Amino acid sequence: MNPTEQIDAYIASLIDWRGPMLAKVRRAFVTADAGVTEHWKYLGSPVWEHHGPIAVGNAHKDKVKLTFSHGASLDDPDQLFNNGNGKVWKAIDIHEGEDIDEAALKALIQRAIAFNQAKPNRKTKKAGPPS
Repeated sequence: MNPTEQIDAYIASLIDWRGPMLAKVRRAFVTADAGVTEHWKYLGSPVWEHHGPIAVGNAHKDKVKLTFSHGASLDDPDQLFNNGNGKVWKAIDIHEGEDIDEAALKALIQRAIAFNQAKPNRKTKKAGPPS
């Protein structure tokens, strides 16, 4: 299966509130920018990328967790982040009965994409003769 099919199957396997919630946040990722790609990594987790990783989505026993790879570097005026005090990542934990503002999430995703695009590409070597 390709990553999109794996994510489809993962969401379908979540027969409680977590399935529809993960489907909702997935829709925010794939509609935030046409360049967002879906991947299946880290022993079975949906991952969204655009010029690098944006976030990993997981359904835990009591929540849906979105871990943003560079969340600590992103402005969060809507205060979506509610987990993570690290220097790099931050997360959004969504519990049963809670909702998420899809427009605010899309805006956060777009800021993550802009952050990724602004990072220097470490894989690119300078052109020209050696000095």
